[in-house]
Amino acid sequence: MNILVTGGAGYIGSHTLISLLASNHTVVVVDNLSNSKHTAIQRVEEITHSNIIFYECDIRDHTALDCIFSAHKIDAVIHFAGLKAVGESVEKPLVYYDNNVHGTRVLLSTMAKYGVNNIVFSSSATVYGDPASVPIDESFPLQATNPYGRSKLFIEEMLKDNARANKDLCVIILRYFNPVGAHATGLIGEDPNGIPNNLVPYIAQVAVGKREKLAVFGNDYPTKDGTGVRDYIHVVDLANGHVAAIEKKASHPGVHIYNLGTGTGTSVLEVVAAFEQASNRKINHIIQGRRAGDVASCYAKADKAKRELDWHATLDIDAMMQDVWRWQSNNPDGLK
Repeated sequence: MNILVTGGAGYIGSHTLISLLASNHTVVVVDNLSNSKHTAIQRVEEITHSNIIFYECDIRDHTALDCIFSAHKIDAVIHFAGLKAVGESVEKPLVYYDNNVHGTRVLLSTMAKYGVNNIVFSSSATVYGDPASVPIDESFPLQATNPYGRSKLFIEEMLKDNARANKDLCVIILRYFNPVGAHATGLIGEDPNGIPNNLVPYIAQVAVGKREKLAVFGNDYPTKDGTGVRDYIHVVDLANGHVAAIEKKASHPGVHIYNLGTGTGTSVLEVVAAFEQASNRKINHIIQGRRAGDVASCYAKADKAKRELDWHATLDIDAMMQDVWRWQSNNPDGLK
């Protein structure tokens, strides 16, 4: 298939490009490079021995999207483009609604204009809010607790409404948990601009001396060691999940929703210990108060993806941390 990948220069997008190309799909990439670098595309080309069509474009730009869709025969869209930090979304909610929700509306309008009826949406476990129990399956109530999660939830509802109106539209919503890890070559990995908003890249920057110490937000949650528990999934497993979804469900009209996770919860302190083991370095950390919008425990039940997509996570937390350390130690300044 000819697949348009929005946000394709980003962390998850760039890894998914590798999986798509390995499965003989053709890709066209759109990214405004607001939280990514074009170097990631060049590294993907190096890994895959491919030439990738790339447009530096904001998905809110009607005219630019129109030109791209008119220039290429697009069969499906994988939609990653969006801001993604919980803490930042609490501070800047309108920025998140404009970028994530409005940007998706423009994208869907352009798809409709050109008769593109397949979309895979990068959603998030944050749409489950603070779940009453774990593990979380796809039937759980949706109740996002922060603007980032609500932007994902609003987009899911927009996609469902659009599918009701257009009976030819195939919507695949992938609710994934906490992507970490890096490609085994060490050439691409998570490379946030500025201070990392996510746990693992912050730990990695402490390990290479870019940050003095890690702040652990809360040690009084009702969890195994008092710190927040999350379902960390290797980004390569996640990328393969997108390929499985588009190959199994594209051209099957309707809305298809899947959790992508390992089904295992790991605490912040357990992640720190796994990284110390992988890097053979001590990670200095301090305990601070809870962060607004965070929940105590969140991990997946991913049986549906295994049953319908023939997909399951294969890499454990130790492999994730080893790959992160390889990436960060080989690229202490990221993709600069």
